[in-house]
Amino acid sequence: MDINFEYYKIFYFAAKYGNITKAAAALGSSQPNVTRMIRLLEAQLNCRLFIREARGLRLTEAGKTLYSHAEVAYRHLLDAQEAICGQNAQLDGTVTIGATETALHLFLFELLHRFKEDYPAVRVKIYNHSTPETVKHLVGGRFDFAVVTTPFALNSALCAVKVLDFREILVGGAQYGNLCGAPLALSDVCRYPLIGLGRESATYRFYQDLFTAQGIAWKPEMEVATSDLMLPLIEKNMGIGFVPEALAKPLLAEKRLVHIPLDLPVPSRSVQIVSDQKRGQSLAAHTFYKFCTGTPRP
Repeated sequence: MDINFEYYKIFYFAAKYGNITKAAAALGSSQPNVTRMIRLLEAQLNCRLFIREARGLRLTEAGKTLYSHAEVAYRHLLDAQEAICGQNAQLDGTVTIGATETALHLFLFELLHRFKEDYPAVRVKIYNHSTPETVKHLVGGRFDFAVVTTPFALNSALCAVKVLDFREILVGGAQYGNLCGAPLALSDVCRYPLIGLGRESATYRFYQDLFTAQGIAWKPEMEVATSDLMLPLIEKNMGIGFVPEALAKPLLAEKRLVHIPLDLPVPSRSVQIVSDQKRGQSLAAHTFYKFCTGTPRP
């Protein structure tokens, strides 16, 4: 049976998204064209592959069988394409990333160093914004990916994959050494000048929710734009603040900062890479995503 392989590609995307409109957008095609090719494939296979419902497409048993094979074949073809294009470091193109300051320091800088060693011809553009801004620009099509810290809201078109867990600790300059003994109650933290990230950041919202849950108002006396600005201010005894433990560790070892224990554990957070599933990816972007997460984009 001689069936056009393009039909299988269209079937794969229609089955993946369960929606003709989303499949057409991912393929850069039109809805009528996708519908027509699915019907041609069904006619040549002499079976129904989808059941059309109000909410989209549902696979028949025959469709499920075909999809299980088509998915494996598609992934194999992508892996082969990546292997061929990656030979002799010939893979090129541009990857555009929006990232938060914390995600840059905790995850992205080290990963980009290793990525560029393997793919030196790929150009990388990085834009630094708060989590809400970065996700907004991703939805607007400005970035291939957003690398951001939790918490954040996702719409149904976005996919987030966790790449790193981290925890934050309360620290102060040497002047606050007297707070290093007994654990400090969260309610007592507000008796001291607080330094935090600005209201537009995910970090501000995280601590606002944490303190509000304990019936405490979160009101930093000093709000800064980036985590890079927090550490020097804290070190200069301008106040105390919550910072990623990994970033504070060197300054704690040099006794330029002190760790202030709390009687309530601060919930861990994560760095996640977010992509827009309804948009296609260049080979460079696909390769970067797989390098970050260890898997192809869903």
